[in-house]
Amino acid sequence: MYLPSIYTVESVTSGHPDKVCDQISDAILDTCLTQDPSSRVAIETFGGHGVVLVCGEVTTRAKVDYAVVARSVYRDIGYDDRLLVLTNVVAQSPDIARGVETGGAGDQGIMYGFATDETPEFMPRGVVLAHALTHRLETLRRSGEIPWLRPDGKAQVTMRDGEVATVLVSTQHAAEVGQNEIRRVVVENVIGEVLDADDVEVLVNPTGSFVRGGFEADTGLTGRKIMVDTYGGLVPHGGGAFSGKDATKVDRSAAYMARFVARHLVAEGHAKQCLVSVAYAIGRAKPVMVSAIDETGRDLSVLASAFDFRPAAIIERLELTRPIFQQTAAYGHFGRANFFWEQHGEPDVPVLKATNRRIKSYSPHESLRQTG
Repeated sequence: MYLPSIYTVESVTSGHPDKVCDQISDAILDTCLTQDPSSRVAIETFGGHGVVLVCGEVTTRAKVDYAVVARSVYRDIGYDDRLLVLTNVVAQSPDIARGVETGGAGDQGIMYGFATDETPEFMPRGVVLAHALTHRLETLRRSGEIPWLRPDGKAQVTMRDGEVATVLVSTQHAAEVGQNEIRRVVVENVIGEVLDADDVEVLVNPTGSFVRGGFEADTGLTGRKIMVDTYGGLVPHGGGAFSGKDATKVDRSAAYMARFVARHLVAEGHAKQCLVSVAYAIGRAKPVMVSAIDETGRDLSVLASAFDFRPAAIIERLELTRPIFQQTAAYGHFGRANFFWEQHGEPDVPVLKATNRRIKSYSPHESLRQTG
């Protein structure tokens, strides 16, 4: 089995400094795609202590004020301190563009997609729960139901033999609120709304105080939460981040397609757990490798290869020229039904379908599933 009997995974809120940077990078991407769907974008954002640096390569007909976008995202998340925004953005390298313009991959690399029948989201249960906890924090903060909640926060879930063993929630809060009140509210209104906390070790704000958060307390960087974005470190990761990159960058688009295929193979009963791997050479459209295995190591590569992994085909199938990416930049890129790569689709070459579909019953956190 790919999923170990004991594991720990984490999630962070949209106000975490790394996630702020991811959202700024993807908001810039979306702004470009809104005006010019053929935009080539590779944006990295670094922020901390009142300063944000937006740097990268953009080739587009769009007119974008990077500082305005960055400040807007920051305010929308819930921060009101001032930002000095520095930019250093140039056009895409002609050496890269030469290969992309003929339909080739924007870079070399290895991408992975995973799915499991453990939950209706085809994601590991611990990952679903961790995102549900942090999303619940944001829901309570934005609704005003818990007025002392602040944007920064984290959650961590330890699973043992399929059951929750330990839950950790850390949330930024107003200075006047005491630890006893914070623990009571988090246990009752956050953890208790996501899972049954009986016989579960619960940790809330272990340091005893979390008043300073976001860029006031720490620096952030695009792509520093790639495990939170994907499968919690439970399966391999090729190392390429998603946020700020248009779909010609296979770091992103091929990872989405690998997830799409893994999900299909599990949904069709070919596997209980499936790992899909794909690799590219820069400038070349056809992958140098497509492989897939199930939880026993059985080779499913012939089934995975029935799908078209050429970058242009992925972009067309998953409609990746639409400005949809800022909504992916918090609470995971997978397991959320509103994204095309999370929907069922047939292979490009007909293959034999399995009929022994197996999905275990499990009630996920509904509000997370419906959030864009």
